[in-house]
Amino acid sequence: MGDTTACFCIPWRARQHFIKDKFGQVRTVMPSVTKTLGAAALIVSLALPARPAAPQNCDPRDFMNEPLSAASSHPVWVQAIALAFPQLQILGSREFRIAYDGEIIAADPPSARAMPELIAAPTVGDQFAIAYTLSRTLDLRATPYHDPGRARHDGFLKLLYGAEPGVVEQNLETVAAGPALYRATRRHGVACQLAAALAEIDLNDDRIAPLFAEVGGSYNWRRIAGTDRLSAHSYGIAIDVNASIGGYWRWTGATEGKVGAYRNRVPWELVETMERRGFIWGGKWHHFDGMHFEYRPDLILYSRLTKGAEQ
Repeated sequence: MGDTTACFCIPWRARQHFIKDKFGQVRTVMPSVTKTLGAAALIVSLALPARPAAPQNCDPRDFMNEPLSAASSHPVWVQAIALAFPQLQILGSREFRIAYDGEIIAADPPSARAMPELIAAPTVGDQFAIAYTLSRTLDLRATPYHDPGRARHDGFLKLLYGAEPGVVEQNLETVAAGPALYRATRRHGVACQLAAALAEIDLNDDRIAPLFAEVGGSYNWRRIAGTDRLSAHSYGIAIDVNASIGGYWRWTGATEGKVGAYRNRVPWELVETMERRGFIWGGKWHHFDGMHFEYRPDLILYSRLTKGAEQ
């Protein structure tokens, strides 16, 4: 993806070290530039392209500006799913089902339960229980469990992206942002959208470049720590930028549901670019995950359809 020159400038073994990610798993990452590697890092910065190229045959969507279709008799959350994923077939008029690639799942409506219960075992409709905010504010995250997007219906995501590692992995594509390499699924255009977003950011911006000096994570089939739920990373729809900059609520020692202030160091320009291409940002969550971007275009469109009103 246009970044292979980095591998010739600094030997891989010299650049790698081991850390634990936010899920406690040991992984190999490329460290931030240090004094001992300063000269080599300068070579990398000169050799790397400022922006990665989008994949060929890629026609990315702009979820923040594309026209919304005429009003439908379906609930807004169903409309948002249909607009975000036009390959899906919506069945029913009151009790909804979603069909794709020979599989059908029930799409039960929002259940109006408390957020901890929704996050633990959501319906498809519960994923929209809290509207994702499309503005430059973190004020709403002060409310306990204001976590738009943390409720994920496993059956829905498996229908979209694959129900087992082998299915997901055969659809993965590597997307680059300078030295950072992320693996994302091609299904439903996720890799295309990610490449388009990363191609639009300015890696020469001193506020943005450090976020891509280390890879916080991308595809990894695994459970969320302390739960039986699969992580969004399992489906190849999420990336983590530099963990040391993004921040994560568990690292603060906070109690679940009582997370304090979040000191944001992620530029809004990056957040808005990712949102335009369909990725929500974990920095807007009460349980903040500032390194985390996740492909949820249905939530972006739902917020536009409702103008950000909570359902």
